[in-house]
Amino acid sequence: MFSCVKPYEDQNYSALRRDCLRRKVLFEDPLFPATDDSLYYKGTPGPTVRWKRPKYSGHSPAPHRPGGDTWRMGTVPRPGSSGCPFSSLRARALDICEDPRLFVDGISSHDLHQGQVGNCWFVAACSSLASRESLWQKVIPDWKEQEWDPEKPNAYAGIFHFHFWRFGEWVDVVIDDRLPTVNNQLIYCHSNSRNEFWCALVEKAYAKLAGCYQALDGGNTADALVDFTGGVSEPIDLTEGDFASDETKRNQLFERMLKVHSRGGLISASIKAVTAADMEARLACGLVKGHAYAVTDVRKVRLGHGLLAFFKSEKLDMIRLRNPWGEREWNGPWSDTSEEWQKVSKSEREKMGVTVQDDGEFWMTFEDVCRYFTDIIKCRLINTSYLSIHKTWEEARLHGAWTLHEDPRQNRSGGCINHKDTFFQNPQYIFDVKKPEDEVLICIQQRPKRSTRREGKGENLAIGFDIYKVEENRQYRMHSLQHKAASSIYINSRSVFLRTDQPEGRYVIIPTTFEPGYTGEFLLRVFTDVPSNCRELRLDEPPHTCWSSLCGYPQLVTQVHVLGAAGLKDSPTGANSYVIIKCEGDKVRSAVQKGTSTPEYNVKGIFYRKKLSQPITVQVWNHRVLKDEFLGQVHLKADPDDLQALHTLHLRDQNSRQPSDLPGTVAVHILSSTSLMAV
Repeated sequence: MFSCVKPYEDQNYSALRRDCLRRKVLFEDPLFPATDDSLYYKGTPGPTVRWKRPKYSGHSPAPHRPGGDTWRMGTVPRPGSSGCPFSSLRARALDICEDPRLFVDGISSHDLHQGQVGNCWFVAACSSLASRESLWQKVIPDWKEQEWDPEKPNAYAGIFHFHFWRFGEWVDVVIDDRLPTVNNQLIYCHSNSRNEFWCALVEKAYAKLAGCYQALDGGNTADALVDFTGGVSEPIDLTEGDFASDETKRNQLFERMLKVHSRGGLISASIKAVTAADMEARLACGLVKGHAYAVTDVRKVRLGHGLLAFFKSEKLDMIRLRNPWGEREWNGPWSDTSEEWQKVSKSEREKMGVTVQDDGEFWMTFEDVCRYFTDIIKCRLINTSYLSIHKTWEEARLHGAWTLHEDPRQNRSGGCINHKDTFFQNPQYIFDVKKPEDEVLICIQQRPKRSTRREGKGENLAIGFDIYKVEENRQYRMHSLQHKAASSIYINSRSVFLRTDQPEGRYVIIPTTFEPGYTGEFLLRVFTDVPSNCRELRLDEPPHTCWSSLCGYPQLVTQVHVLGAAGLKDSPTGANSYVIIKCEGDKVRSAVQKGTSTPEYNVKGIFYRKKLSQPITVQVWNHRVLKDEFLGQVHLKADPDDLQALHTLHLRDQNSRQPSDLPGTVAVHILSSTSLMAV
């Protein structure tokens, strides 16, 4: 997966590192300099910020540039060399610590503490990441090589790189090791250990992607989880879903969360802050509003002691969460010092890692989680490997854009369904569900906008999408409303996700901005159980070709919707019938409706007709093991002047010259028009 990582802004980590080692200088990133532009996109700084390196190596620093590090003066002696006392003191003052490390005693969700920017959402995502070795080793590549080596100071070049998944591809972000400090303290994300720097460096690389550190103030945990994994984030509104009082729904959600966690996914939880005053307000139970918590464990906890615990079936659904502040915990049932823990054996507590420290990490029952928290975000790692023992998804990934054009037929920024005159001008994508019933995951992600001094913070557009069930043979864009199969929320989030179960058939996704006239790029991801053949619909109608003058060009478009049948020729088990719609060599077939003489087919076909005198035929067949049985047919003139849309017609025989009635009727809805863009 990482063989095709793309260098961010064409900065090649290996080449830059080699060049710095050759020139014996520490790397200084020209694209994310040690200046206020890298800190803020608006406002003025408070205390004097000094950019400091964790520790100098044996190299001399590069020449000072105006507007750069305020502290970089003079030279730094090589370790063990005889420099003047002043120079040695200055070198120590310019270091953040004596013995820097990327990791101290490994990596843990306990390492992180939020700094002076409101990015608890990012820190919570990092806490979740730290608990997943397979994931953090992807975000922090070559971590052993990037570690400080005190025995080889000349091998250090002050350069690091990290991988993030952005807009459909993994990017390699290069940074230098200069970090913003006040009074020699890191002002943003920092670790428990003064000499551990992995979280501060990951945060700097992420701030570089966003434009500056201030751009991380206020964000969405779901976005960070996706950026760390390449997965798909699914938000769940606990209040709207009434999970606190609905035990069945709560149990189903816990099982889904257990599955996501056990398969390496990441989860976050939060409590909505309705007003500005609510933001980061601490509740009596110890939880904080408007604050993102990392879910660091999901498990069923066995109650009881000794052998009795193994014979008792009683288990409790439990969640472990962590406050990015590294303090202020839940103080209700099952908090660190609560008496409820006496119900759990010592070995079980040790296995769960229960502590009594105010380290920001605590356990809650899932029932209490649903009672006190308002939102949960599950980031699923979508498995597309055929070698896996778990469910394998088929992914379709398409890039698109909302664009403006004077010609309505070429405009692709029509807004949501509220704007009926322009809605169908949006991009449209078609896909197939090929199983009788399938779970479909759909995610749309808009390209993130960088924050700059000139333009301010890169705000997200309010986006969403609708899904329509269309004709089984549709090849061209929709121009009128059909049955809405599902719809996402509209929100100004970078990503919008929907999980939906749909019957077999063909569907059109219409991604839109909420208001018309807005432009931007987006990435559409569709996951199904079997390949969906997802693709963009670009043409409004059949194209004119060199064969059109010889073979003719369609004069009429007809949509045939076979609703169902009644009174079919019966058998002891009922008919296993299906429908075939035929028109000028094109045909559409429905799924088999088993064991009924009154089937509901709900199948549509769309036909672009050149031979207007030739009728459309609807045939009903009974599915049998050796040979299917013909049950009858009807012929449709489908004249655009026919004002009656719904027809109930008797089935006829197909062989005799004067067709006789056969048992049963079929109900058909017909729409015809001389405008090929009417449907």
